[in-house]
Amino acid sequence: MKDKSFMQDSAEREAAFEYLGAGLTSKSLNDSPERKRAIYGAFEARDARFDGRVYAAISSTGVYCRPVCPYHAKIENVTFYATAAEAEEAGYRPCLVCRPETAPGLSSADARKSLARRAAAMIQEECTAGDGLERLSTRLGYTDRHVRRVFQDEFGVTPMQFIMTCRLRLAKAMLADTDLPMAEVAKAAGFKSTRRFNDAFKSHYGLVPSEQRRLAKNRSADVTGAGAAIRLRLGYRPPLRFGELLAFFRDRALAGVEVVGDGSYARTARMVLPDGGEVSGWIRVEHDPMHNALVLSIAESLLPATSIVVARVRRMFDLDCDPETVFGGLAALNTIRPGANVCGTRLPGCFDAFETCCRAVLGQQVSVAAANKLAARVVEAIGPQVQTGIEGLDLAWPSAREIAAIDDLAGTLGPLGVIRTRSSVIADIAQMVESGQLSFDSLVDPIEQMSTLLSVKGIGPWTANYIAMRAHSYPDAFLEKDSGVAHALPDMTPKERTEAVEPCRPWRSYAVISLWNSLEN
Repeated sequence: MKDKSFMQDSAEREAAFEYLGAGLTSKSLNDSPERKRAIYGAFEARDARFDGRVYAAISSTGVYCRPVCPYHAKIENVTFYATAAEAEEAGYRPCLVCRPETAPGLSSADARKSLARRAAAMIQEECTAGDGLERLSTRLGYTDRHVRRVFQDEFGVTPMQFIMTCRLRLAKAMLADTDLPMAEVAKAAGFKSTRRFNDAFKSHYGLVPSEQRRLAKNRSADVTGAGAAIRLRLGYRPPLRFGELLAFFRDRALAGVEVVGDGSYARTARMVLPDGGEVSGWIRVEHDPMHNALVLSIAESLLPATSIVVARVRRMFDLDCDPETVFGGLAALNTIRPGANVCGTRLPGCFDAFETCCRAVLGQQVSVAAANKLAARVVEAIGPQVQTGIEGLDLAWPSAREIAAIDDLAGTLGPLGVIRTRSSVIADIAQMVESGQLSFDSLVDPIEQMSTLLSVKGIGPWTANYIAMRAHSYPDAFLEKDSGVAHALPDMTPKERTEAVEPCRPWRSYAVISLWNSLEN
């Protein structure tokens, strides 16, 4: 039941939002009566801005909930936690109604604030990798002990506890949203055996996976194309301007690789797993505004890469964005382009970072339409086939390894209309990715990667910033010389444009998207 005495006005909820923006730990969420009361009020108001940023554990029921849950308890029965992993480590089970496993996560800006948060972002993407902390620490360049210490200081749990929670949340989502056999759910979620999966699930949630499936609501299955698909809900903080995202991807859709309909985005997917294996298939993304979620359909052939696919789609559609914070940060934009700042604008990311990087090079100094045609010729000539059984989806962009292995890339791409200098840039990028000098994963610093790109002859500030914006989801890139930005701000020089959006830091990438969108309105 709701405790009406603690319903609060918007000003008090703003104070609670500021508390969370300060990066409070679970202890500090609860140690101040004033702070706890403010955050409780936000839960009572079902304020979606808090979704994924804080969880309420209810002692009377033994479950933990999202802020958007319709069922809340009295404040004296509530303990707040900053992460789901902390709530589960304290012995609470996820609520079956609000389903915490579908909640949005850290925004791209939040995820880069510390070593621990960068590690958390990578864990969520590759939680199914069997080597866990050892591999993560090696990639971060720190010892296991140091990573454990900073992670526990930040999140109140160890990296391995966080990894286990991520695996179980992924498994719980598949139990609720699919009819996959238990053995396949266990494998897709990163468990080495069904027995270990059953033991971990029962230990954390107090029931076996089959019982969880029987209790789950809104189960669904789908069969499309080559083989059955699993369907998962991916939550976001509203509002989400899904139509604008689709329009962006539609204008840049790559023939053979992507198909964008009136209400859906579909593409081929081909990726290398952390253990070196390779999988391929297809995905489709649709909008479910009634549940503040996207519905992701994944070909069963991609099951071993489920966590990677989910992470890429979340970045592609910017589902972890905090739209109210971005909207407030872009307030100055309306003074230079009235109406450009609209709440819910997202930063369009990408599914395949290397593909986007190559296409950015192909798109230098040409229109979007011309760049699309050029990219289509390239993928048709050297792109590998992908079996999907879906019309229009039968190709994938060649990997960095495949392009690096071509002895004379200029000779191969020249007849397709790609000039030698751009072929050389693509070849250099492929070699850098293969050598590890250039990376697109969640652990890297986008600013450092931009510097690396700028060292390549043929890559200038526009290309480096565009790649950071799309491939790294970097929130603070600005394209002052971009033709679309120039059309939106025609009376300014590039220097004046840069100065005009300075108050929009650290959200200048969103300013670029907002200016582009304003040209369509």
